[in-house]
Amino acid sequence: MRALAWGAVVAITLGLAGPALAQERPDDPPYEQDLMRLSEILGALHYLRPLCGAPDGTLWRDEMQALIEAEVQDEGRRRRFVERFNQGYRGYSSVYRRCTQAAQAALDRYVEEGSALIRNVTTRYNR
Repeated sequence: MRALAWGAVVAITLGLAGPALAQERPDDPPYEQDLMRLSEILGALHYLRPLCGAPDGTLWRDEMQALIEAEVQDEGRRRRFVERFNQGYRGYSSVYRRCTQAAQAALDRYVEEGSALIRNVTTRYNR
């Protein structure tokens, strides 16, 4: 797995992972669920960070694109990554219209979880 360029924020913690999208395939790498979760976190960050005043622009969408380019070779898997990103984005855009204490707390947790996922995957599976 290629290390992602994360700037200062490399992390997040989302509570949206749904069992319906967590279907493993026999040819998936052993870190697939971690990458799916990371995709979801990136989607949430893409919505929440600008909502809470961060000047991120397309940073998180660009990171998602870099993840897809590094990890995905087939269309079905690409669609699963994009679905998880969109799930993370929609999950928060349907609830938050302004930055609240709860939204900021979610961002803080997501930063921790995202960092842990990246550390785990790159430590265990980096070639």
